[in-house]
Amino acid sequence: MKSTVYDCLIVGAGVAGLAAGRMLAAAGKRVVILEARDRVGGRILTRRINGVESSGSLPVELGAEFIHGLPEEIWILVRQTKLITYELQGSRLLLANGRLEQQDDQGDRVSDVLQGLETWMNARTGLRDMTFADYLKLAPLDKRRAEAAADYVEGFNAADRHVIGIAALAKQQRAEDAIQGDRIFRVQMGYDTIPHLMADDIVSAGSPVLLKHKVVRVTWSPGSVTVSGLDDRNREFMLHGHRAIIALPLSILQAGVVEFEPSPSGVLAQAARMRMGTAVRVILVFRARFWRDEAWTIARPTVKTELEQLSFLFTPHRTPTTWWTPRPNDAPMITGWIGGPAAEEFQRNSRANGPDTLLRECLRVLSAAFGISEAELRRSLSSWHRHDWDADEFTRGAYSYVPSGALDAPDKMTIPVEETLYFAGEHTDTTGHWGTVHGALRSGLRAGRQFLGS
Repeated sequence: MKSTVYDCLIVGAGVAGLAAGRMLAAAGKRVVILEARDRVGGRILTRRINGVESSGSLPVELGAEFIHGLPEEIWILVRQTKLITYELQGSRLLLANGRLEQQDDQGDRVSDVLQGLETWMNARTGLRDMTFADYLKLAPLDKRRAEAAADYVEGFNAADRHVIGIAALAKQQRAEDAIQGDRIFRVQMGYDTIPHLMADDIVSAGSPVLLKHKVVRVTWSPGSVTVSGLDDRNREFMLHGHRAIIALPLSILQAGVVEFEPSPSGVLAQAARMRMGTAVRVILVFRARFWRDEAWTIARPTVKTELEQLSFLFTPHRTPTTWWTPRPNDAPMITGWIGGPAAEEFQRNSRANGPDTLLRECLRVLSAAFGISEAELRRSLSSWHRHDWDADEFTRGAYSYVPSGALDAPDKMTIPVEETLYFAGEHTDTTGHWGTVHGALRSGLRAGRQFLGS
């Protein structure tokens, strides 16, 4: 029997690949999506647990967690699929001098620094891009504001301040401002409902989504592509198409995990100019919201109201430095976050001394913040969760960022190769939304439009 020749082979069933596949399948194209994992969603990974204070199952996000702002592409999906979302709300507390206090205007100070980047750059004719660390040496900023901004950039972008470029940060800030990126939303049923519903639409349109199909080679010539690899039983497979969309993470492209014959050297050279960041997320699920216990909060009248409405907690000079609860959801859960070089060090420590090191460090910081012994916190703990994205063979990192001097790299990766190979993924976003779900979604839609218009 003659094998099917697809209009488009899509490698990767993360949000970018699914967005492209959904568009092309709806347009009547013969599409197949190949995914090495046993699930869709890529760096969206939701685990559901039971037995906590809240009724029903609790979605625990081990990968992407938030919808940042109001990006049109993702909210169209939310409305179409009638998903329930809620916006994070509540108070912000800071651990300073061993005591909890209301966070001052640190967030505004950091925002002012980032928004001032473009003004500072425009005032210097012929200025070349530079790293954020170099910028902080030249900009007229006091030490406290500069360090807060550097910590924020490393944490939010999972980046090294000595590598990430200010041109990219300025572009990112403009992009965030345009979508009210300071507003944060969660999907009530779990973030993975979005990629699952996208995959369902693709299958309903008659296009297969093949899981546990690891692509190891892409052989192509203009107008013809063959992908080959191994399925979950280690059997070889081979599929043919006229064109392909490659929606693999940046680090997978950089590592050469998938062999291209011939090599799309121009795209891969641009990918090499980018960087993949490191982030550590640790989710602690307790039997109750201890930080709201009346017997405990009443002894802290200056922050009693803030504790009852706690949303974010900042613990500078400790690791993790940033924490959040799912408020207004009342689940007894708190998440610790580390990004950039601090996350790399944290990962190394964990691998050298065992995964329980992460838990001990988290309990130590929470003990210092709330004045509750580590032993008592451990007794109150129901479960804890994490996923090592750096060690994940199909991801090898958290998300991308743009180094100094590489602002044009994402744009150049979007140029089709002989109208046959198209590249998608958050690292190819051209609008300044690198490292986000909506950036990945935009890139998939862009690749789909390029395919349909070529």
